[in-house]
Amino acid sequence: MDWRSDSGLAGRSVVVTGAAGGIGRSVARAFAEAGSHVVAVDVPGSPVASVVEGLPGGPHRALELDLLDLDAHAGVFAAANELAPFRALAHLAAVLRRNSSIDDVTEEDWDAQLDVNLKATFFLARAASRALRDADTPGAIVTFSSQGWWTGGFGGSVVYNASKGGVATLTKGLARSLAPHGIRVNAVAPGGVDTAMMREGMSEEAMASFLSMIPLGRLARTDELAGAVLFLASDASSFVTGSIINVSGGQLMY
Repeated sequence: MDWRSDSGLAGRSVVVTGAAGGIGRSVARAFAEAGSHVVAVDVPGSPVASVVEGLPGGPHRALELDLLDLDAHAGVFAAANELAPFRALAHLAAVLRRNSSIDDVTEEDWDAQLDVNLKATFFLARAASRALRDADTPGAIVTFSSQGWWTGGFGGSVVYNASKGGVATLTKGLARSLAPHGIRVNAVAPGGVDTAMMREGMSEEAMASFLSMIPLGRLARTDELAGAVLFLASDASSFVTGSIINVSGGQLMY
């Protein structure tokens, strides 16, 4: 066993979605610092190109892509294999629409969150697994759930957390299905992280109430999520699959 954080990652390509977001930027940088070649994916018009320009090492590549274009998924992993043999997918892309009441949730709110957070997760993970199976090589898929998969969520995010509960279940099902191919599938479940998504629509009172539920007494820094992702993508977790790694500062304990 090689205990370096780059174990199995150096010289290999990885795909990071949501790479222009707060956590995604930190995850992309962590992979680059571990010696991986990063394909950073985010929506058209996002600053994902500037994220890639700031990464150490390389070569890396930025892709602007709407993940609801399911036909484009295979091309993401073809692009990764052009850089280096594909090793891991870290899928962070998500949509949160926080409503003050469940009575305010529209059908469009529901569809937007379930389509991006759950539907795209399944089809992208399947495309990643096909790329690995075609190459007959082991690899890792890391999805992103939320503490809300267990609690149901706080602050008007019921639909978002329903989608993240689906991600937790999907992760376990994919782990069972893909284990015979040497492909491990795990999820990271963050609690409160200091990002624009977290703070959007949160009053000072709501934020204070949320922080009071975190034993460590603060929001996580985005780089504090990257370690869990690299662990799950690397050889250090070679016998871990179907797990939901709780990174919530103690807010969620199980």
